[in-house]
Amino acid sequence: MAISSAGIGSGLDVGSIVSRLVDIERQPIRQLQGEATRLQTQISAFGRVQGSFSTLRDAASKLTQASTWSASTATSTDTALLGATATGGLKGNYSVAVSRLAAAQTLATTAFASASTSLGSGTLRIELGDFDSDPPVPKAGATAVELTIDPAKASLTDIRDQINGAGAGVAASIVNDVSGARLVLRSAASGAENGFRVQVMIDDDGDLNDAGGLSALGFDPSAGGVSLMGRTQTAANALAVINGVSVESASNTLDGTIEGLTLNLRKLGQAEVVVEPDTAALKKSVDEFVNAYNESIKLLRQQTSYDPATQTAGPLQGDRSGNTMLTQLRGIFTGSGGISASYSRLADVGLNLNTDGTIKVNATKLTAALANGAELKKLFSNVDTVTPANEGFANKLQGWLNQSLNSDGPLDSRTQSLQARKRNNEQAQARLEDRVARTQLRLERQYSALDTRMGQLSGLAGYVSQQMSLLNNGNNS
Repeated sequence: MAISSAGIGSGLDVGSIVSRLVDIERQPIRQLQGEATRLQTQISAFGRVQGSFSTLRDAASKLTQASTWSASTATSTDTALLGATATGGLKGNYSVAVSRLAAAQTLATTAFASASTSLGSGTLRIELGDFDSDPPVPKAGATAVELTIDPAKASLTDIRDQINGAGAGVAASIVNDVSGARLVLRSAASGAENGFRVQVMIDDDGDLNDAGGLSALGFDPSAGGVSLMGRTQTAANALAVINGVSVESASNTLDGTIEGLTLNLRKLGQAEVVVEPDTAALKKSVDEFVNAYNESIKLLRQQTSYDPATQTAGPLQGDRSGNTMLTQLRGIFTGSGGISASYSRLADVGLNLNTDGTIKVNATKLTAALANGAELKKLFSNVDTVTPANEGFANKLQGWLNQSLNSDGPLDSRTQSLQARKRNNEQAQARLEDRVARTQLRLERQYSALDTRMGQLSGLAGYVSQQMSLLNNGNNS
């Protein structure tokens, strides 16, 4: 019950009295709210640590992968003639002489008045293969496609669209110039096996060999075939000599001809290709690893330390889990690791541990170590489940991070514990809020009654005083 006119009867500031008493009752709630804020800050701090550890695990994992250590780069002496891309190829030099580029077969009709000119109806049969050879060699796995040309849709445009929608391995287009419109057919892919022939199975004008009607699209270079379309480009395989070995390809992209190397043939001539380890990519992976490790160390130190200058404690200062993880993380990089004959400590490759646990890179040493990738790989990624001391540093770290980040690991367990405490705190606040509300209602009722009673007493006192005054006046008269 709210007090609508507290103090009117008695002159007491009832509202202020009740407010101050309720404020005293709320003191435990404010203490709980402060504790809830601290708990949430700790939960958030562990969340930041978890995110930092996830980034560090990704960086460490990269240094355990074979693809990281086998990365290579290819350089061509003439990129206009020959493009080269390494995909993990072995170190080496390759001399490439290109004598022929792969080509796609192209056919063209004679010129017609316009693209709307009707050729007439009938049936076309398109088949992929090398039909210049004797005997003709249809393409393995390809199926000939037959197209029925309707009289109402027999224009160059209609036939172009029907060929493009047939999935015959041939692309059709129309070329216009001063002579008129020509239907042009081109293999969808280069190479001798992707040549094609166009057989006119039915021409409704009754003549399969004339230049009129649908037979104008015939092209069959095999023995006895009719070829009324003109061939402007013959299907051909690319020919090249690589380190003295002749190679042939249906495509100008040689992928897998040399293991781990892709060559793109662009014109005739000769060029050299050099394949060597990609030390720049490897250095980037090491740098990412160092940066991620340093960020994790700095974050843990910040969260668990006390700054005497500002008299500010980190949210995890005094937290056993945070301090333990900081100690363990720093400890992983002390001592030796791997079975490299050249390197046993991180300092051997220029990764020096500072007193605060972070890593400082000696660029000169690291550059020298990157040139000895096989031994550097052992230092970081050697696997030895029998002798833990022989484990590479990246493997050791990845294993520790997996345990730390697992659902039953210290990060998750500590976070769940804090979240449980926060839930209990919130429930306690709710109970106290309910008690304070009931206390406020009781105080309002009590002081309202007191106010009313004191008002009544004040009125009675006034009446008695008035009567006494009248009595005294009467006696005096």
